Amino acid sequence: MRKILYILILTAGFHSNSFSQIRTLGDQWGSKILRYYPNPASVAINFDFQKNYNNRYSLLIFNFMGKKVYELKNISYKTNINLEEFYRGIYIYQLRDKNNFVLESGKFQVLR
Repeated sequence: MRKILYILILTAGFHSNSFSQIRTLGDQWGSKILRYYPNPASVAINFDFQKNYNNRYSLLIFNFMGKKVYELKNISYKTNINLEEFYRGIYIYQLRDKNNFVLESGKFQVLR
């Protein structure tokens, strides 16, 4: 029961823009830096840069409970992530620069 309550609280937080204190460069420019597809995904997810590519960026993925489950440093222009080790659910990605500043964040769903 407690787990369900935490999930409901987190879900409400995502819908009320609880992460709005993180101002991303994508928000400032009016569009996203990364394009990710397919969403929802089952086997793999692709991340492609639409602009401002820098190979010193890193990509972090967190599960819905906030635990970091994946990190890729020095990402390439087109990145494919195998989701074989991921459980079904919602995941949050963060694109960070070399100073660990969050440039962009978003969410995607993994289906099994």
